[in-house]
Amino acid sequence: MPPKISKSATSSAGSKGKDKGKKIRSPTPEKPDHPEDIFPMVLTSATQELFGCRADEDVTGESPYKLLKKDDIIQDIKTRAAVSDFSPVKQIVLDYPEDELLLVFDRDFTYGQSFYLILTPEAKERILSPPEPETPVVIENEVSKTPEPKPWIPLGSELEIDEESVKETREKLRFTFSRVRRKFGQPVSFSDRNASDRYLECIPYQDSRFSIKLMQRDCGIQAVPRLQRSSAQTQWKSQRNNFTQYEPRELSEEEKENIYQSESLKNFCNLVTPRVLQALQQEEIMNVFTDDWKVLGTGAEDGDWSGKASEGLMLYQAFTDQKYTKDKRISSINWHPTIHGVIAVALTEKKEGDQLNESSAFDVRPSFIVFYCFSDPTNPQLLLECPDDIFAFEFCPSDPNIIVGGCMNGQVVLWDISAHVTQLQGTQSGGKKTSVNTDTFDLDDNKENKAPVVRFCAVSAIENSHKARITDVQWLPPTFEVTRTGLPVENKHKISVQVVTCSPDRTIMFWDVRVPKLLNLSASDKKQKVDQKTQMTPYSVPDTFKHLDRTWKPLFRVSLPKINISGEYAPLKFSFEHYTCIGNTDRNTGEADEDDDSSEIITDYSQLRVPSAKAITTLEAVNTKLYIGTEDGEIIYTDWKLEKDDSGRLNSAKPLHCFNVHHWLVNTVQRSPFFKDIILTTGGWHFAIWKEGVMDGPIIMSPSSEQECTVGCWSLSRPAVFFIGKDDGSIDVWNLVEKSSEPAHVHAHVTNARITCFKPWNYSSKQHFLAVTDDFGMVRVFEIPKILNIPSRSETLSVKKYFEQEEDRLKDYLKKEEQWVKEKKEAEELKKKMESGKSVRSLQEDDRVKMKEDYHDYLALEESILKGMGLRPATADS
Repeated sequence: MPPKISKSATSSAGSKGKDKGKKIRSPTPEKPDHPEDIFPMVLTSATQELFGCRADEDVTGESPYKLLKKDDIIQDIKTRAAVSDFSPVKQIVLDYPEDELLLVFDRDFTYGQSFYLILTPEAKERILSPPEPETPVVIENEVSKTPEPKPWIPLGSELEIDEESVKETREKLRFTFSRVRRKFGQPVSFSDRNASDRYLECIPYQDSRFSIKLMQRDCGIQAVPRLQRSSAQTQWKSQRNNFTQYEPRELSEEEKENIYQSESLKNFCNLVTPRVLQALQQEEIMNVFTDDWKVLGTGAEDGDWSGKASEGLMLYQAFTDQKYTKDKRISSINWHPTIHGVIAVALTEKKEGDQLNESSAFDVRPSFIVFYCFSDPTNPQLLLECPDDIFAFEFCPSDPNIIVGGCMNGQVVLWDISAHVTQLQGTQSGGKKTSVNTDTFDLDDNKENKAPVVRFCAVSAIENSHKARITDVQWLPPTFEVTRTGLPVENKHKISVQVVTCSPDRTIMFWDVRVPKLLNLSASDKKQKVDQKTQMTPYSVPDTFKHLDRTWKPLFRVSLPKINISGEYAPLKFSFEHYTCIGNTDRNTGEADEDDDSSEIITDYSQLRVPSAKAITTLEAVNTKLYIGTEDGEIIYTDWKLEKDDSGRLNSAKPLHCFNVHHWLVNTVQRSPFFKDIILTTGGWHFAIWKEGVMDGPIIMSPSSEQECTVGCWSLSRPAVFFIGKDDGSIDVWNLVEKSSEPAHVHAHVTNARITCFKPWNYSSKQHFLAVTDDFGMVRVFEIPKILNIPSRSETLSVKKYFEQEEDRLKDYLKKEEQWVKEKKEAEELKKKMESGKSVRSLQEDDRVKMKEDYHDYLALEESILKGMGLRPATADS
């Protein structure tokens, strides 16, 4: 580009001149907005081709100059006259002293037009030969000197730096790697190798038995000013320290004496004393604050639902702890089976949609199962240490001190809290709210260290565990156990000894907690273990499952192959029927082996042994079928027993049925506590109720909901009532006796987060609770009103009849659907036949019509020819 010449203003007149043959002349203003020695102008495309100065071709932004001959410009003015683009500068061109004029291409429209013409030789010379920039004169004697550093003055800090510096105190190890020369250049082949053969994982953990207190630490500190920005709407004033001291204002002794002797005080005491005495007497005789309506018992118990009883869930207690529940969600919850008012929750990290800052990106916090109680809702009472986040856990039905849990890494964990039962029993509140005692309030807040940490007794071998997180874990009931082939047999110990787990790694595993046959102990070893258990302290790890720690393997695995296509289902939740013994199924004691002591009732799990195959009795009445919910929304019905194939190998059987009704993750599969063949499932935007034995689908299917159904559970006291949790924090209470098409009660926004778990609990016949957890780590316990926990006189029979009607309705619907399909198929076949017959008839009719038309045309032609030849006279009729 040419060097820009100073200008006074930017021109806004003119146009780009892109249309061929179209010329726009720029009027000369009174005060030109360009230097006097140039003239902005527009050249049409014809002029540009004539003089060889086409824009962006002959002249560009990098080479914008073009020398035009004076004679060619004059000839163009003579030839095209007023049409010429140079006619406005005709006189200037004629007076120009040199033979060539300079034309400059103005690509940026600096002066308002696409070109401008240089009118003087001086401006032409200045543009073509711009002056060189002046170089600064360098004085020979002037030499730039680098500033020299000042000498270091030691003040003693170098000794501290020398002490803190790391110095090598041993010789470096040297390794030499070489190959045999004959192997140089040869191809290398790699092969897979099982890492478990030579790999033993040693996971570090914090020993809770003792702690080392750091008394002194050497660290370097550099003091820097801390910057802080703040804003306020009020006027900022300089801060200054200030203090205020308060002092009670009291009356003087003289004033007090005057008040005591005043007549008004005496009259007031004489007036109110009888009423106060009467109130004290009434309070001594009876409680004036008793609710007469509840005492009379004329509410829900007598079938009168029009009373004052509340119809909604009432918040009873809330549990939270900022230390352990911060940035965590609750994945599982369970009430303690025997200690009332104690609840345990499993906490997991929030991983979906979480944005971690830099300070917490490397903050790996331990995982715990936290125990809360009604008497102290803000402080945990017990902490179960976990090797990883727990997604499901359950108390043992035979011994509540034994807890099993499933980790995120696929391992199964066992705890024994026998040493802490006394502490948990001391927290029982008797189902009543307790207030915080402010007299014993500790200002140092040292209560957070009082919750003991219980380390796990055993964890399964990671190479034999699940390959994904464990999403559900359940104990087998004490009435039966299973063999390595899944065959149900009699449980001689009469306590739960086996666990079932499932995971999205497409397997269901059965585990046995007893001592394997290879590790059976002698009587002296048993006695020594009992002595060790009696000496166990609350800070030691129990040896209850020491024989399983890091060597525990599943009894057998159940895979879930898909029915019609290749692949396997990924289970998330499952449910099986709890078998109850009918009569005495034990064999005669004389038939048992004398050496077999498996029939003894043993409560210590460390002394339990796997019985021999000869001493077991097969139970044919046990239902071995499972209802399983998958991560793709399917509900499958399968058998856990293994079957032999043609080669004699044991394999899992294919599921009997599969229904895709939820279209999303199934989060609940739960059997009714009143009907063992009724199952509730939730997932996606639906919930469904199934009846075992009905293989055509769910007997009840809810309509689509606006919010995702995240959890569901049955009521423990009413067969017709169940609860559904939603993604927006609301709870739907369904009562099949009142309404079957919509929820009986909707509790909107019980929490501001997604509801994750439900767990009902019956404290007494008149007090029922529902524990609700969310994604914020909050536990809310709601008291269920009487209208929802007291069943009507014939509710069980009514609900059973309702389920039977729904089953019949489903069968009728399927029959009608089959009939509709059959009728539709018959109608389509009949329509095809009619269309084929109609097409044949239509072709024949078309041929007849065409032949008839051809015949009429022939007769008309014949008649016209005969008339033309005069052989047939024209008649009036024709």
